[in-house]
Amino acid sequence: MKLLIVEDEPELAAGLGSYLRGQHFVCELAATFDQAQEKMLLYDYDCILLDLTLPGGDGLALLRELKQQRPEAGVIITSARNAVDDRIAGLQLGADDYLPKPFHLPELSARVAAIVRRRRYNGANMVQVGQLTVDIAARVATQGGQPLNLTRTELDLLLLLLANQGRVISKGAIAEHLSGDAAEQFDTYETVYAHVKNLKRKLTEAGAPNYIRMVYGLGYRFDADLA
Repeated sequence: MKLLIVEDEPELAAGLGSYLRGQHFVCELAATFDQAQEKMLLYDYDCILLDLTLPGGDGLALLRELKQQRPEAGVIITSARNAVDDRIAGLQLGADDYLPKPFHLPELSARVAAIVRRRRYNGANMVQVGQLTVDIAARVATQGGQPLNLTRTELDLLLLLLANQGRVISKGAIAEHLSGDAAEQFDTYETVYAHVKNLKRKLTEAGAPNYIRMVYGLGYRFDADLA
């Protein structure tokens, strides 16, 4: 799952990124209004952590623009501006949550996970298709009750596909979701092909149908109708 951390304090941004990567999130950072604006409008994130006081502009203006173009985006405002008016304005503009600084990192992680579950998986902790089950919080996948030995990246890929059942996900979107900013350095999608191939092999070896289908020239789709 991929997060955008919009924070202009370098030490805090680095600390947030380090902690959340340890919680199995892919994290990208933006330190200014312009950087955040570019990333928020170009790329898709499972959740955005948004500071309000940024070099070059106000975070509430970013939130307003984001919600006009991507109303489904998940946003947690993380700000030292703890005024009631700011909280009300942020929530009215479409933020999912408002966490004043300073805050505890485990609480932030729990709030992020709750937003991702609500927006991607209808609030469920478990996703099930046929005999394939994924415990999102525990990050455990099973087929027919037997654990699947998936790598972290393979599980992230499976969760991405499950969150978009029936929709085609482009190879570029998969690379960017799994690798964040590093995806821009890829000359080819060989890494994506390898991860998809390994995931498909492990699922079929465990007895699952061939859920993951290539859509030639476009990307991949998870076909839940095979359950």
